[in-house]
Amino acid sequence: MNSYKNPLEERYSSEEMLFNFSHNNKFRTWRKLWIALAEIEKDLGLEISDEQIAELKANAENIDYDKATEYEKKFRHDVMAHVHTYGDVAPSAKGIIHLGATSAFVGDNTDLIQIRDGLLILKKKLVNVIKNLADFAIEYKDLPTLGFTHFQPAQLTTVGKRATLWLQSLVLDIEELDFFLETLRFRGVKGTTGTAASFLELFNGDYSKVKNLDKELSKRFGFEKVFGVSGQTYDRKIDAKVVALLGNIAQSAHKFTNDLRLLQNLKEIEEPFEKNQIGSSAMAYKRNPMRSERIGALAKYVMSLTTSSAMVASTQWFERTLDDSANKRLTIPQAFLAVDAILLIWNNIMNGIVVYPNRINKHIMEELPFMATEYIIMEEVKAGGDRQEIHEVIRVHSMEASKQVKVEGKENDLIERILNDHSLKLDKSKLKEVLDPKNFIGFAPIQTEEFIKNEVQPIIDQNKDLIGLEADLKV
Repeated sequence: MNSYKNPLEERYSSEEMLFNFSHNNKFRTWRKLWIALAEIEKDLGLEISDEQIAELKANAENIDYDKATEYEKKFRHDVMAHVHTYGDVAPSAKGIIHLGATSAFVGDNTDLIQIRDGLLILKKKLVNVIKNLADFAIEYKDLPTLGFTHFQPAQLTTVGKRATLWLQSLVLDIEELDFFLETLRFRGVKGTTGTAASFLELFNGDYSKVKNLDKELSKRFGFEKVFGVSGQTYDRKIDAKVVALLGNIAQSAHKFTNDLRLLQNLKEIEEPFEKNQIGSSAMAYKRNPMRSERIGALAKYVMSLTTSSAMVASTQWFERTLDDSANKRLTIPQAFLAVDAILLIWNNIMNGIVVYPNRINKHIMEELPFMATEYIIMEEVKAGGDRQEIHEVIRVHSMEASKQVKVEGKENDLIERILNDHSLKLDKSKLKEVLDPKNFIGFAPIQTEEFIKNEVQPIIDQNKDLIGLEADLKV
């Protein structure tokens, strides 16, 4: 308890994402890369024995972290510390570990593997948010609600149609995520400055063997695409691009939670509130939207990281500079951990979200009379009235009704005023029929159905093996 603990680890992120960026996963991957390098080099004719490779494999997970720490303190070099640590438990293979490679061989390739696997972890959670929101949208596609522009009452929409706006952002996000995965390149085997000069001697100047080594190793780790050229490291724009992608998902989540927090204030829709949950230490009645607020806090953090990765990518010198290293150790894992937590919380919200139709309808009926005035004017004109005279009559009634609501705190009585105005010729019974909220929602239900069918359901169908997720929170 006397040292700082990362709250992403303690409070928010999933175990699978924490493992993806863990020391164990990182350094085991380093050893897998060294084993694959040795195997392929042997296949290409280098003098590496089966016994050496067998010893490497037998000790692949036998990592003495204390010894590695001692070596790193001595060498001030993390990769060489682990080369020596590995060599201590695999002495016959000590001389061929990391043969021809540079530090970026294990460092960068492992980073790319973690980025890919991290995105796959996030994709499952993202697909489930999309599925949950799609189900919500269809369930409430016909339920009228006040639309808002500038957070002022505007034309009606439906609860389901509004959910499609949240979904639209996520459709853009998953399209970007899929494209990133499809085009992600492996660093592979490139040498110290990207020229593969260290392999020139090893393979007696046979460039085709170097290319085969590069391609075969990349395939073994699940990458069909390999960088054609590099300096010592892969292009740091990859880091900037992936953090920007994570920032976009954070933006989508923050937009959703802003809307939900406003709706919860209106008492129209609420996030889950558990039986023993406490909203305030002082105000026992409070039902704070803590899940939405937590997403908002994490989303702001992720969005702030996009600048950091962009600055690193833009300030690399020539073939490589080390001022990216400490930044990458912080930025990449924590951006993934935070978005992982965001999506976990979002799924948790959707699994217990509560809608209050009566409250929604109450707010509609407070505003609907004003929205019906254009219809009333048009009906009066059809009945032979003068448009400008009628407009003035309705304007006066509207101002008086607005005064009733705002100044005197009473109900909106605009319709009653119009019904009792004998100078108006419109069919009073027809007016009452028209004041059904469903007459004011336009094509919202159809638009919702079409959007889910044409743009969202294909995503769900293509990823049906990812559907199903436990979304319990740590705290």
